Amino acid sequence: MKGRPYRIPLFPLEVVLFPGAALPLHIFEERYKTMIGLCMDRSLEFGVILAKDNGIASVGCTSQIVQKLKQYEDGRMDILSQGRAIFQLTEFLDEKEYHEAIVEYLPEDPVAQDPGEEKQLLDLFHQCHVALFGNAWVNESSTEIPLAYRIAALLPLALEEKQALLEMREEERRRNFLFNRMTTLLPQIVHRQRVRKSAAGNGHGLN
Repeated sequence: MKGRPYRIPLFPLEVVLFPGAALPLHIFEERYKTMIGLCMDRSLEFGVILAKDNGIASVGCTSQIVQKLKQYEDGRMDILSQGRAIFQLTEFLDEKEYHEAIVEYLPEDPVAQDPGEEKQLLDLFHQCHVALFGNAWVNESSTEIPLAYRIAALLPLALEEKQALLEMREEERRRNFLFNRMTTLLPQIVHRQRVRKSAAGNGHGLN
């Protein structure tokens, strides 16, 4: 992928970031204050990669700082960043106070489902979105971000599921995964919402 450096700052987090998804961060560790400051000064992207109990994942997504939301007197800061490009980690570097990595950017296979299957996927996702947020999803069809990533970023998926999606290179495979997952997820979401409304009506909160 042209124009992107192959040695990047690395930010291991308990997060899976998708291209196009917003990622607000509170930066408080000294090493990450330094790293984020460098990225802002030089307009660099940093790599977000899932931190696991036994290490880190092998595939992550770069993130670009969109806005500094707040600067604190002690140097802490709140920033808003956004997912950009998916990468494969080829070498982990621990030469500076913050982590870096040598990465390879992964190409996309843009071939998607036929219109009928896409409509079924969108219909199911609209139901999930209404159940989750109380309003319809606005599909920004002009975006260059693959549909599966835009959908997955809004669903309450487990980190392992999100990581599996991030590592899938075929859009059709991602969409099939999401369709199958949402068929079981939607009844669960609807049930949880009913329980919350019932608890609120009885004057009792959920534990």
